[in-house]
Amino acid sequence: MAEAEDKSICYDILQFQETLKRMRMLDDKIIYTFNTSMPALMYTPSKSSSTNQLLANIYMLSNYSSREQKIKQCIDVLASEVRSLKLEKDSRPDNIQLLKHLRREQTSLRLLQTELGVEEVIKERTMKVFHEHCRNYYKLPDASS
Repeated sequence: MAEAEDKSICYDILQFQETLKRMRMLDDKIIYTFNTSMPALMYTPSKSSSTNQLLANIYMLSNYSSREQKIKQCIDVLASEVRSLKLEKDSRPDNIQLLKHLRREQTSLRLLQTELGVEEVIKERTMKVFHEHCRNYYKLPDASS
């Protein structure tokens, strides 16, 4: 049941983008917090803030992985749909509704591929801010996997 729901969201690109927006709120909060309350050179962590950094890091990395996995899953679903629609179009080239549906799915697929790039930019931006403010106290593992 959950897998069917996961795939159904792939066909509603606006709903999928809204879901990603909610999932990206942590990154926005991290950047906002560092940029407004802690100058990079004056930050001195306490023991509890080191723990908080570790927990935030673990959450950030799992959040990146989850978002990227969902985007890639939807790309796979829509790419499969586009392939099947192209095959159907080859057998019925005069069907206007089919052509419209194919174009709509191709557009959704391109939007999802763009979201994958956006995800990479967000991840790099957040990791950069985290590194700038905490590099002397906590090393982030490589998140490019």
